[in-house]
Amino acid sequence: MSFPLLTATAALPAIGAIATAAVPAARRTAAKWLALAFSLGTLVLAGIALARFEPGGSRFQLTESHAWIKDFGVRYELGVDGIGLALMALTALLIPFVILAGWHDADPLETNSSRWRPTQGFFALILMVEAMVVLSFVATDVFLFYILFEAMLIPMYFLIGGFGDRAHTGSDENAAAQRSYAAVKFLLYNLVGGLIMLAAVIGLYTVAGTFSLSEIAEARANGTFSMATSTERWLFLGFFFAFAVKAPLWPLHTWLPNAMGEATTPVAVLITAVVDKVGTFAMLRFCLQLFPEASKWATPVVLVLALISIVYGALLAVGQRDIKRLIAYASISHFGFIILGIFAMTSQGQSGATLYMINHGISTAALMLVAGFLITRRGSRLIADYGGVQKVAPILAGTFLIGGLATLSLPGLAPFVSEFLVLVGVFSAYPVVGIIATTGIVLAAIYVLVLYQRTMTGPVKAEVQGMTDLKVRELVVVVPLIALLIFLGVYPKPLTEIVNPAVQHTMSDVQKKDPQPQVEAVK
Repeated sequence: MSFPLLTATAALPAIGAIATAAVPAARRTAAKWLALAFSLGTLVLAGIALARFEPGGSRFQLTESHAWIKDFGVRYELGVDGIGLALMALTALLIPFVILAGWHDADPLETNSSRWRPTQGFFALILMVEAMVVLSFVATDVFLFYILFEAMLIPMYFLIGGFGDRAHTGSDENAAAQRSYAAVKFLLYNLVGGLIMLAAVIGLYTVAGTFSLSEIAEARANGTFSMATSTERWLFLGFFFAFAVKAPLWPLHTWLPNAMGEATTPVAVLITAVVDKVGTFAMLRFCLQLFPEASKWATPVVLVLALISIVYGALLAVGQRDIKRLIAYASISHFGFIILGIFAMTSQGQSGATLYMINHGISTAALMLVAGFLITRRGSRLIADYGGVQKVAPILAGTFLIGGLATLSLPGLAPFVSEFLVLVGVFSAYPVVGIIATTGIVLAAIYVLVLYQRTMTGPVKAEVQGMTDLKVRELVVVVPLIALLIFLGVYPKPLTEIVNPAVQHTMSDVQKKDPQPQVEAVK
C-alpha cells in the first residue's frame, strides 16, 4: 500500500491545530512557532505531491479509496487532478505567510491586559481551515466534499467574530457589534447555500446510487447512467447556488465586504485567497463534470451574473473610502472574471480561470498583507487618513504599488496571463460578453491607481510622519509573493503544464470544442 500523501497533507495541519491549541496559555510565542512549523511541513508535502504528479498521466492521481459509511455508499475517496493540485499548493504556500503576517494579531491588548485574546486558538483555527480546504481540493466523493465544504465555516466564523481588526474607527462596543454582524452574516449566507446543496447531494445519490465521481463518470461512459433533463437542471441549481455564495457571485456577494472589513488582515487573506477558491473550484469539479448538459443550459444566465459581478464590484471599489473594503469589492470583480472563464466553455477560458484562481490568490495576498501592515502603523482603514507614505516608507509604498499593479493585471505580472486567457476564451465564443468584460480592466486601473495616489503620494500628513518602513518579518512575508508574481508573469509554463490536461478533461465532460477562428480567404 503506497503512502497516503494526500491524507498526510491534509492531516498535518489538523494535527498542528490540536498541538497549537494545547500549548500552555503563557507560551504564546511557542504556539506561534509550532503553528508555523506545521504549516511549513504541509508546504513540503504539497511540494512532494507536485513532484510526483504526472501532467500527462491519468486524470486523478495519488488516489486513495476506503469504505467510510457503507450503508449509505459513502467512501473516503481522494484524488488530485492538475486543477486541484495547483490550488492545494496555493493553499499550502499562503498559510505560512498568513501566520507570519498575523504574528501579533492575537496577542493580548497592551492597553488592557485583562482583555485576553487566545493566541493559541487563533493560529489553531487557521491551521484547521487549511486542513479542510486542502482536503476539499482532493476529495472525489461528493458527500465527503460536502462535509468539508460546510465544516470549514465553523473555524472561519470564530476567526471573523472572535479576532477583529484593531484598526476599527468606532468604539470597542461598536467594533464588537460590527464583528459579530459580519461573522453571523458570513455563516448564515453559507449555511443556506450548504443546506440547498445538501438537498441536491441527496438527490444525486437517489439518481446515481453513489457519491463517487469516478463511479458516476464510468457509468456515464458505459451508457448505464443518465439523468432526466429536468432532474439534472434542478440538481445543478442546488450545487451551483452553494458555490456561487462561496465564490462569491452577484447578488450573493454581500457577506464578503463585511467579513473582510471586520476580520484581521491575515483572516481577510484567508477568506478571499483560500476559502473562496473552493467555490469556483467546485464549479469546475462538480457542476461541469456531474451536470454537463445543465451547465450548458445555464451558461447564458451565469455569464450575465458574472458580467454584473465584474462591473458592479469594480464600480463599488472605485467609490470606496475604506482600504480593506476596496480590496474586497475588487475581489468580487475578479471572481466574476473567473466564473466568466469557467462558463465560456473554451479551453483558453477555463485555463485562464484556473490560473486566475491561483494568481488572484497570490496578488490579493500581497496587496492585502501590505495594506494590513500600513493600517497597523496608522491605526486607520480610511484612505483619507493617509498621504505621502512613499516619502517616509518607500519599501512599503513600492511593494504596495506592485501588489496594486498585479491586481489591475499589468503585463509582466502573473494576473495578466490569466486575465488575457479568460478574455481570449470569452471573445472566441461570446464576443459581446468579452467586450463588456473589458470595462472591468479600465475600472481596475482607476481604483488601484487612485488608491495609490491618495495614500502614497502628495504631502506627508502629520499622522504618517513617523511611520516606519517594512521590518524583516514583514519583508519575509511580502518579498516571496512579489517575486512569485513576477516569475509567473514572465514564465507561466510550470502552471499551464499542470492545469491544461485537467481542463481538456473538463471540456470533454461537457462535450465542447473550441470555436474555430473565422478567417476569410485572401482574394
